[in-house]
Amino acid sequence: MVSHDTKVVALPYKTIVELVMQGTSIFGVENHPLHLHGFNFYVVGQGTGNFNATTDPLTFNLVDPVERNTVGVPSGGWVAVRFLADNPGVWFMHCDIEIHLSWGLRMAWAVMDGKLPNQKLPPPLSDLPKC
Repeated sequence: MVSHDTKVVALPYKTIVELVMQGTSIFGVENHPLHLHGFNFYVVGQGTGNFNATTDPLTFNLVDPVERNTVGVPSGGWVAVRFLADNPGVWFMHCDIEIHLSWGLRMAWAVMDGKLPNQKLPPPLSDLPKC
């Protein structure tokens, strides 16, 4: 179901995120280049068909996975990525095919502040214009 909003997932600081993106389509099979702002991630696995949560993780490359900030979800397949949420702020993740944003291929990760001063967003500038 297509919604006209952007989903936001809140993450505690230093959460390890593993995300499996499944390429399914109602209108036809196509590749989706998904891009994450604010982070690089590791591509730990990919395959064709539907992701099998029991067997596919056994094939993940956890030794020397490729590092990216954009990955193509294979046509009719899946891709699995991992990243460490250690950059506080709200970070957009979306398909780089612009029309797909209107189809709901977008979301945001809200990474919370850590406990130490260098793990927090700085306060707004004192002369920052108000909305």
